[in-house]
Amino acid sequence: MEKTAGLSMGAARHARRRGLPRRLPVLATLSGPLLLAGCAGDAPSALNPGGAGATRVAGLWWLLFWISVAVFAEVMALLAWALVFRRGNARVRHGQPLRFVTIAGAGLPFVILVAVYGVGLRDLAALGDGPGPDAPTVEVTGHKWWWEVRYPGASGATANEIHIPVGERVKVRLRTDDVLHSFWVPQLMPKTDLIAGETRETWLRAERPGSYRGQCAEYCGTQHAHMAFLVVAQPRADYDTWLAHLNAPARAPRTDAERRGQQAFVQGTCAACHAVRGTTAQGRVGPDLSNVGSRWSIGAGAVPNDAGHLGGWIANPQTVKPGNAMPPQPVDAAQLPDLIAYLRSLE
Repeated sequence: MEKTAGLSMGAARHARRRGLPRRLPVLATLSGPLLLAGCAGDAPSALNPGGAGATRVAGLWWLLFWISVAVFAEVMALLAWALVFRRGNARVRHGQPLRFVTIAGAGLPFVILVAVYGVGLRDLAALGDGPGPDAPTVEVTGHKWWWEVRYPGASGATANEIHIPVGERVKVRLRTDDVLHSFWVPQLMPKTDLIAGETRETWLRAERPGSYRGQCAEYCGTQHAHMAFLVVAQPRADYDTWLAHLNAPARAPRTDAERRGQQAFVQGTCAACHAVRGTTAQGRVGPDLSNVGSRWSIGAGAVPNDAGHLGGWIANPQTVKPGNAMPPQPVDAAQLPDLIAYLRSLE
């Protein structure tokens, strides 16, 4: 009976050893997408820096990573040596364990920690060294759940989109209109918290033109995940042109549909909360819509900025982004296409 049980257990172990190699390709196939999920090319990452601030963060991260790899490799090598070469050999010279623990367990970690601490202090000092008084300035206010962006000296405002000149440090003044938020552009700068009643400051510098996605990094309520923004880095001439456009009246209607849409906008409920430069609509509750047609998204990253999603947002934004401050709008079905045409013409 015992012999039969022993044979059965041996057969089971043999079957498991044979089955494991067959399952390895399946396991690799299933785990591959999980391992690669964090490597999406369009995902903003501090390890793909586009500015001076994120470059320092990435450098510190890689330093810690390679130190961790070296320590892990050393521990694994010592473990293999202990298991393979010292198996059955219990003779240890007097004083060897103490010296080994002193050097590898105390001395080496102390040197590593001091070096990393010094590098961290250097990077913190560099990140805290803001731009000079003549640097371009952007004022950003966090709302539930969108970002209001204003430029000192400019009459207009935009939402969820920050324009900066390439190669220059830009001062960013941060406030919150309600709860705590956190301003984070992974490819440009570490996060800065927005605290009620305070004006915080950070800075941005992009080394190459392009768009850099930012995100609120402090949980702030139901739609925290849909509180994104875009930093658009432009050559200085393009930035100056864009800033001058922010001071000018919004684009005038050019078609009959756009004119009817403008009339529906300024005479309806939209003008109570939103502004369009050059019109009687001067609301300050919601975002300024003077250039809404060119924005990258609707609802701070909730949905793409196209005609279909815009119509759905106007009719009932609660189905698109539940909990936001905008109620469903009583827009007549016959007026909705004209209103969409007008808003999409504002670039």
